[in-house]
Amino acid sequence: MTDVLGVLVIARNGDRTEYYQDPVTYESSYTESTALGVVQSHQLGTFLRSTYMSSSSPSYIANMKTDLVDTHEVHVHAKAGGEGAVIFDSAVALLQGLFPPNPANKIILANETTVVAPLGGYQYVPIQTVDPGNDRSLEPWIDCPAFEHHISNVYSSSEFKKTAKAAGPFFGAVRDYVFGRPTTLENAWNIYDYISTGHSHNKTYAHRLLPTLVEQARGFADYHENAIFSDKHVGGIGNLAGRTILHTVLNSLQRIAFNGDPLQFLLVETSYQPFISLFHMLEMIKENPGLAGIPNYASALAFELRRGPPPEDRDFVRIKFKNGTRGDFETYHAFGHKSDIAATEFIYRIENYAISSQKQWAAACSSGLTDAWVHSDSQNAISSTVFAILAAVFLFGMFILSKFIKSARAKAQNTRIRLADDEVSHFHLLQSQYPDYGTLFNVGPGIVPVLTKCHFPFLVHDRTSSLSPLP
Repeated sequence: MTDVLGVLVIARNGDRTEYYQDPVTYESSYTESTALGVVQSHQLGTFLRSTYMSSSSPSYIANMKTDLVDTHEVHVHAKAGGEGAVIFDSAVALLQGLFPPNPANKIILANETTVVAPLGGYQYVPIQTVDPGNDRSLEPWIDCPAFEHHISNVYSSSEFKKTAKAAGPFFGAVRDYVFGRPTTLENAWNIYDYISTGHSHNKTYAHRLLPTLVEQARGFADYHENAIFSDKHVGGIGNLAGRTILHTVLNSLQRIAFNGDPLQFLLVETSYQPFISLFHMLEMIKENPGLAGIPNYASALAFELRRGPPPEDRDFVRIKFKNGTRGDFETYHAFGHKSDIAATEFIYRIENYAISSQKQWAAACSSGLTDAWVHSDSQNAISSTVFAILAAVFLFGMFILSKFIKSARAKAQNTRIRLADDEVSHFHLLQSQYPDYGTLFNVGPGIVPVLTKCHFPFLVHDRTSSLSPLP
């Protein structure tokens, strides 16, 4: 029996078309998957299958169903914001490699007809998309004032300015290849993405490009993204991408460790940002500075929960990383350890930095809520208070007015001159004196009676805002 009880895999999406991110807010443009990208993700899925679902592998998960997917044992999350469409496609392609078509995926109907799923038994694995409008765990840096302030601090730091000055010759040389795009260190990600995308997909562009420009652009993009998505402090705002996904990491390990929970394999398909933050938070970069940068397409970071060797009765966490489609998993150690870390220690050392709810995310973003929600909620609170005061004044005024009217009527009643005989109002006419307009029964066919009373419903404007916890 192998030692692996279960695993959480964080996977980056595969290749795509050009993708622009605003250097200040990280708001992004539309992008699409490519055939190369889904092939890369499919290859990663095949690799993960051979690693965790092959009985000959030392990391085989023994009690897991591997031929036909059991959706109680396998869960999949995919980021919906930013590159969401590409990430979803990558998740689908990865799952095709992880659980390939199987003729056993069939059903026998009541009339004894056997129906095999399309494409030779294709397996449809549910994917839970994580939309940042409801769940910030996979894209917490958007609409976060504190993170934008962090970006501003990075750009104004002496180290960044020094690097920008040193990068001057490169940005001068690359200007003719980016067609009007800003050639600054602040825009390093977009420069690299444009160059690398053209180098991969455009034969004419690739032939024109100077040989060293792609590598240099990648180096400055690595520096840029590593500075943005990291922090000197584990719980700093620069590590926000790692702090929000960390809750999913810790929760999945606890679920796998619990014998009553069937979960054994959790896949989180996302973009590159959480990788950088987690490498810093777990102190993996101290021993492996080469990790300080953008992971390649279809990279994978695995957290394996392993049974301790006898007589050890504790479970341990082993961290593995595979940078792109080439090569195998490499093992890395957290917090300066030289071997696997006990699961209890791993959770203890990092759990206080995890962001597990929208409320905690809002607090980390230094505003209580995002800008729109702050203004909306504060205005709602002020409006509610003012309305309550006005309502109280109005009711008090109505009370005083009603007292005055009753008093005036009573006074008028007492001073009224009464006649000796009974008073007769001229409105009290005899029934025969009323004109006969007929009754409803006299209305002819096709004539619709008209209502003489109209009711005007109040218009109620309902403005709500929902915040849900992270999964």
